[in-house]
Amino acid sequence: MARALWPVLLASAVGLLPFTVFSTYLVPIADEAGSGVAAMGGLRGLGGLAALLVGTALAPLIDRVPKEWAAAGALVALGASAALGAAGDFALLAVFCLLIGASTAVLNPALTAAAADRFGTGRAAGRAATLVTATQSMTAMLAAPVIALPALFWGWQGDLLGVSVVSLLLAAVFVARHRKRRAQEPDGADAADREPRLGYLASFRALGAVRGVLPLLLVALLRTAVFMGYLSYLAAFYEQRFDLDAGLFAFVWTLSGASFFVSNLLTGRLTNSDRPRVGTERMLAVGLVAALVSVVGFYFTHWLPLALALTALHAASHAIVAACVVSLLVRRCGTALRGSALSVNAAGMSLGVFAGAALGGAGLGLAGYPGVAVVFGTLVLVALGATVPVLRAGRSAGAPTGTDTA
Repeated sequence: MARALWPVLLASAVGLLPFTVFSTYLVPIADEAGSGVAAMGGLRGLGGLAALLVGTALAPLIDRVPKEWAAAGALVALGASAALGAAGDFALLAVFCLLIGASTAVLNPALTAAAADRFGTGRAAGRAATLVTATQSMTAMLAAPVIALPALFWGWQGDLLGVSVVSLLLAAVFVARHRKRRAQEPDGADAADREPRLGYLASFRALGAVRGVLPLLLVALLRTAVFMGYLSYLAAFYEQRFDLDAGLFAFVWTLSGASFFVSNLLTGRLTNSDRPRVGTERMLAVGLVAALVSVVGFYFTHWLPLALALTALHAASHAIVAACVVSLLVRRCGTALRGSALSVNAAGMSLGVFAGAALGGAGLGLAGYPGVAVVFGTLVLVALGATVPVLRAGRSAGAPTGTDTA
């Protein structure tokens, strides 16, 4: 499967690199632009805003064009924005942040849907989709050290120019692969091209009519808010409670990233196997329970080994939920709507990033870390409530929970 999807997996990794470069080299980038670090860091929010708006607005269009074309167009925009960012001008860096957010809002759902489309509508499609998300989580864990080595030779500008070149080459690969597949089809169109095209508003209505989809999207938003808010204050927590400096905290970050990657990869395989021992919907609920226990317990522990164990458990539980949400969206929506569903899901996650940081900060300001535990625990409880209709939708499909409900 990985061999067949190598361009998709590589593109999903490349899509995470521009903002990783931006975050890693924020101080020298700010110096180059003649700006303060706070002002430059604030530009990152433009990307999240663009991702939210573009992801929602273009969601129905992802399923109305070939996925390879959508991915290629997003990669061209990604490459152009990386090249603009390398110029180091403040205004161009603002455009860089906007374009990166907008392009990844199209790129990520297009890649995930393209991977799933290659394997139809069954469990193999869900496994392909979660392989893409697992690759992204692995990239997030390894990207900083990977970009740091070449930057020793050509600086952060060279990193961005390298991303630009690779993005444009991958765009050409996607166009060529689509043309080759069309030429191999007897009627000149692939299976996705033959799907009936829904109107713009009809796509949203059809998506809302699929049982269990709206609760899944809510779960994804809330899960992202909890996890990203938790990560926003993770370094501060370890520094204040355990006196860990930035160097030692790097190991904590690696532990969290590795736990997320392994859990996401294994969950995608297990829940999308031919005979899963635990159904996907039930695995979703299990992941949320683990997230609740770990996030609440984490903020009350004063023993470093236990805090590390809860950090690993929390990351793994979120990976379980993320893999289950993607698998269920892919299997339930089919080729006609999965691109729209994944795009709305990505937009909701962008909103969750901002909501999590804001709500976690409010809890911290009002009641310290116990307040953070209450805020994030409440969000997980709401997500658990949203899984009830998901479980019912799975049972009403006419088979035991966890079977393919596409």
